[in-house]
Amino acid sequence: MLSISKDKIDSLFELIGSKQPLYLPVDNSTGKADFQKWEKGVKLSENLKTVRSAKDFFFPKAENLVSYKRDGKSVTVIDPRKEIEDFVVFGVRACDAVGFTVIDNVYLHMDPVDSYYKNRREHGTVITLACNEPAKTCFCSAYGIDSSLSEDKNGSAGDVSCWLADGSYFFKANTEKGKTFIENAKSLLSEGDDKKVEAAKKEISEKSKATPFAKLDLSKFQGKDMLKIFNSKIWEKVQEPCVGCGTCTYVCPTCMCFDVRDFDTGNGIKQVRCWDSCMYSDFTQMAAANPRLSQKERSRQRFMHKLMYYPMAHEGLFQCVGCGRCLESCPVHMNVVKVVNFVNESDDI
Repeated sequence: MLSISKDKIDSLFELIGSKQPLYLPVDNSTGKADFQKWEKGVKLSENLKTVRSAKDFFFPKAENLVSYKRDGKSVTVIDPRKEIEDFVVFGVRACDAVGFTVIDNVYLHMDPVDSYYKNRREHGTVITLACNEPAKTCFCSAYGIDSSLSEDKNGSAGDVSCWLADGSYFFKANTEKGKTFIENAKSLLSEGDDKKVEAAKKEISEKSKATPFAKLDLSKFQGKDMLKIFNSKIWEKVQEPCVGCGTCTYVCPTCMCFDVRDFDTGNGIKQVRCWDSCMYSDFTQMAAANPRLSQKERSRQRFMHKLMYYPMAHEGLFQCVGCGRCLESCPVHMNVVKVVNFVNESDDI
């Protein structure tokens, strides 16, 4: 396996960043990490848990879908899509990489294919980096996701798998895009000791399985209890503190709902797609009515989709990947772990 010492990683970033845009986790002013475009002086954060996931690179917060320009009675349709240049995202966690698989199932593997998302996925190279220090709020192992990148059954390996072991970064290509990355970086890489990676994998897996919520019991979320859970009294308890702020959906690596808005440009219309949240009162509102009038119904929809509806439709793959961002971000401390525990403790399920 090819490797580079930790003290030379900036040289690798400079080599890759000189050929195409490169993004990596960088500490922000609050002490947390965000993905930032590499430039000289930018340093890789020790914290892989970015405030938002790398989903933004493939499904941006807002994007122009189409524009219409009017000139008298003549209307011109303008397709704003341009050929996106190749880019690299370094330092993606295993849970966030599985998040891409969750979105791919909807945007790429169902008709119609989302051509905007597809274009970005084809041009982006994802380099996953194993989590040497999982956070206390992480629980990816509860879903069978291995933060050590030992297995790829959930799609957690990305185009290139990377490990930090014994002071060096080790790289393994998993796709053709990954092989291209390794080829471009080969001049700075040398053969490393694979045994060091295996030792690091074992240590990371043990740490991941020792996090507080790693043994979250998901046995009731197998489909057979769907109606019991849907009709349970627990949703009163879930919705009571919820303020409907939508923070949970905006930090989530698998939420993919959107709205489409039209804006008057003065001589035409610009149609924009932007993120939306099932926690908002006007989400999917139609001319006749809103299908979910109460916060109880909206809260239930969010958690049922993550834990029941999506896995029932996609061979048991949960729409939650255990990244723990909702545990850290919710202002009233309502999150998926609490919901699972409410279900397990309920006497009506």
